[in-house]
Amino acid sequence: MTHLTIGKLAKETGTTVETIRYYERVGLIAAPARTNGNYRSYHPNDLERLRFIRRTRDLGFSLDEVRALMAMAVERDRDCGQVDDLANRHLVAIDRKIADLTALRRELAGVISS
Repeated sequence: MTHLTIGKLAKETGTTVETIRYYERVGLIAAPARTNGNYRSYHPNDLERLRFIRRTRDLGFSLDEVRALMAMAVERDRDCGQVDDLANRHLVAIDRKIADLTALRRELAGVISS
């Protein structure tokens, strides 16, 4: 089983080393094993977990929402409706942002044209 350094993990996921360390501090990623030289040594499962975090963050989910989604994935006996509820709340927030941005665009276009 091949383990990854923090640099390799960062490169594979398109995140920064600092972000990975932050995710460790806030508990989204478990603290990895250490080599004899005290370097972090990540398991391939950490790569998949970080990819999931990256995707959900790119979709605009907060860290708390990401944490909830990961907990739901681990607890297979939980109702899938909880994931749907979280996704629906996120959709409502996105629709609200779109409406706000559309109104702002209209105002700016009016300022430019006058």
